[in-house]
Amino acid sequence: MRPFRAGFLAAAAVTVYGAVTGREKAQWLAKPLLMPLLAADVATEGKQLPSTERTVLIGSLGAATVGDILLIDPDDDRRLIAGASSFAVMQAGYATLWWRMGGRPAAGVAVPRVIAWLGAAGLLRRKAPTVAAPLTAYGVTLGAAAVLASDPALAPSAKNIAGLNIPSVDPRSRLGLGALLFTVSDGLIVLRRLFARGRRARRVTEGVILATYAAAQYLLADPNAHVQPLITAPE
Repeated sequence: MRPFRAGFLAAAAVTVYGAVTGREKAQWLAKPLLMPLLAADVATEGKQLPSTERTVLIGSLGAATVGDILLIDPDDDRRLIAGASSFAVMQAGYATLWWRMGGRPAAGVAVPRVIAWLGAAGLLRRKAPTVAAPLTAYGVTLGAAAVLASDPALAPSAKNIAGLNIPSVDPRSRLGLGALLFTVSDGLIVLRRLFARGRRARRVTEGVILATYAAAQYLLADPNAHVQPLITAPE
C-alpha cells in the first residue's frame, strides 16, 4: 500500500475512535491530517495527471481540510454551516474533474438523488430552519458531484446497476461508490442533527459519519481514479 494512504487509514481510525469515545483531543490530533495525507499521495503518485487536474484535486482536498477542522465540533451550528461551505468548494472541485473526464448527468441517476435532496430539504426546513438554507444549498453541490461520479462514461469497462458503477479493478469505477458513501455520511449528519439526543447515540452516529466519510475520500481522492478514460473508436 502507498505510504500516505496507509497513513490516512491510521489517522482515520484514530479520528473515528476519538469520536465514538468522546476523546476530542484524539480528533484534533488526527482529523486535520486526513486530507493532507491524501493530498501528499496525489502529489507523489499523481504525476500521470495533467497539472490542472492535479491542482484541482489537491485544492479540493485543501477545502475539505478546512471543513474537517470546523466539524470537529459538529454540534455548533455556525461551524456546521461554515464546514458545509468548505465542503461545497470541495464538491465543486470534484464535479469539475469528473465533468472534464467526460461525466454527464443522466436522468436515471439524477432523479433518485433529486428526490432525496427534496426530502432532506423539507425535513431541515421543518426541524432546523436556522441551518436549512445553507445545508440545502450544499446538497446541490453534493448531488451534482454524485450524479457525475456514477456516469458509465467515467469507467467504460465497469458494470452499471441501478445508476451505480460497480467497483472493479479500474479505480474510476469506484468513484460512484465513493460519492454514494459521501451522500450517506452527509445524510447521517442531518439525521444526527435532528434526531440524535443521548450522548452515546450522538457519539456512535458521529463515528459512523466519520467512517463513511473517510471511506468515501479514500476512493474519491485516488489520483488513478482521475485519469481520462480511453474512448475506443468504433470499427
